[in-house]
Amino acid sequence: MSASAVVGIALPLALAFIMFYLGLTLRVADFRAVLARPRALTAGLMGQLVMLPLLGAAVARASGLDPTMAVGLMVLAACPGGVSSGLLTHLARGDVALSIALTAVTSIVAMLSLPLVLDWALQAFAQRSLQVELPLAETIRRIFLLTTVPVVVGMVLRARWPATVERVERAAGRIATTLFILIVLATFWTQREVLFAHLPTVGPACVALNVLVLGCAWFGSSALRLERRDRIAVATECGLQNSALGIYVTVQLLAAPAMSVPSVVYALLMNVGALVFVAWMRRPTAGATRGHVRGQGA
Repeated sequence: MSASAVVGIALPLALAFIMFYLGLTLRVADFRAVLARPRALTAGLMGQLVMLPLLGAAVARASGLDPTMAVGLMVLAACPGGVSSGLLTHLARGDVALSIALTAVTSIVAMLSLPLVLDWALQAFAQRSLQVELPLAETIRRIFLLTTVPVVVGMVLRARWPATVERVERAAGRIATTLFILIVLATFWTQREVLFAHLPTVGPACVALNVLVLGCAWFGSSALRLERRDRIAVATECGLQNSALGIYVTVQLLAAPAMSVPSVVYALLMNVGALVFVAWMRRPTAGATRGHVRGQGA
């Protein structure tokens, strides 16, 4: 079996386990609390669906990317939040339930908004219109199986056998974190040629987009006076994109493999930026609210 085939099988399983672990840390009451704070949910949705494409367009123009790379960056900016955002939110001591809720909602809405953003990008940067349709039902089904189902299974186990879950939660957290690191390394290894070839040109644009998104999401959430855990969830959700979907759209639907380069490059760099953000959120001087956070397994 080829390395790409192994990654193609192992990656979804690893992501599913990460979501299962997050489910072990959650209760139904956590999601009720999210619904009771519509301002945080709205801030996350606006950041993901409005702020990101606007910043993507600004970075694409300011960076002077050629039309192919500019459209590819816009595809990435229009994608929903990445599956790993829940784990990074957990590691940064943010509100995991809010992060998962945002991932679920943006994954559905993005299937409607992504074609609109893509059509605008093609006209603005490549002077042509969108001629394809996104497989809405199939994409939503895959995201549902990869994210929602494992979370629900983990929550059910926590509700039925809380004592057992508490005993294994820390070990499961270590496994989930290890799997996340392996995902980042696997992404780098399988796409190393593309990364090395395009890092000098596309890399700075991806770094700029990631830094701008994290910063604007954090300070925008602060301006709205959201709680610290909500600000962490919103920033992490906006900073981590579903790069796999971006690669799928550009390669399979647009039949333009070169357009996938920004998604490939961003897939690695966004995790580096997210880990820096996690380290910043976990620094001792940022731990004033640590006592208000439930027991964390990571």
